[in-house]
Amino acid sequence: MSQLVIIPTYNEKENISQMIHAVMDLEMPFDILVVDDGSPDGTAQIVKQLQSKFSSRLHLVERSGKLGLGTAYIHGFKWALNRRYEFICEMDADFSHNPSDLIRLVKACNNNAADVAIGSRYVKGGDIKNWTLDRHIYSRGGSLYTRFITWMPVKDPTAGFVCYHRRVLENINFDAIRFVGYAFQIEMKFAAWKLGFKIVEVPITFVDRKFGTSKMHSGIIKEGVLGVLKIQWNSLFKNYRIKVRNDELKSDATIAETVKTESKPIVEGF
Repeated sequence: MSQLVIIPTYNEKENISQMIHAVMDLEMPFDILVVDDGSPDGTAQIVKQLQSKFSSRLHLVERSGKLGLGTAYIHGFKWALNRRYEFICEMDADFSHNPSDLIRLVKACNNNAADVAIGSRYVKGGDIKNWTLDRHIYSRGGSLYTRFITWMPVKDPTAGFVCYHRRVLENINFDAIRFVGYAFQIEMKFAAWKLGFKIVEVPITFVDRKFGTSKMHSGIIKEGVLGVLKIQWNSLFKNYRIKVRNDELKSDATIAETVKTESKPIVEGF
């Protein structure tokens, strides 16, 4: 069993060292891949300094500029699949996600209990700390809107704290994932659901960042609103399952058995 956590960064110098140490200190071993989008504050240099300490467990990909959250994760997914990681997690660098919850997400996916585990704010036991009222409204409203439009039975579809079993990512055609911001998280969950993978939501407490600047802006929110409509439209009229499935693996009988034409039920909580 091998675990990787992908952490995309842009100007996270106040957080990245502490986050790397927190993940490396977990009782379950995780490797880390930092995907840095040319942070001018020196985030990548901090990671490089720590690589000598953590040698083979800490990895860095430097990109030329701000290319978007979705492309950072897809780059990380491909990197992880090429290196045969079994459990591939995504997490923010700013401690809004508690690193210790990585263990709970992986355990939810282990022993075939689930294919995707979502760190969820909106199932029983989930919570949010230190948010203003308007952010609560945007987030909760966005989740309800997404569920209403897509019919996807996930209570926190915009969550960015997720563990995928490798079989899920192997079966997704990343070229069919079109969104790079707010809607990326929705589209990845939607694709996994449409391909018949089992999703669980694990309650977490989300804590607003203490250091650095939030990456949320009006363009990301607009992408989410319009993107959800486009995702559902495509799924209704354009053979979405065929489009989003990775055709290169259709001949693999083991993989094919895990992909059903109908969705499995969602387990709300774990």
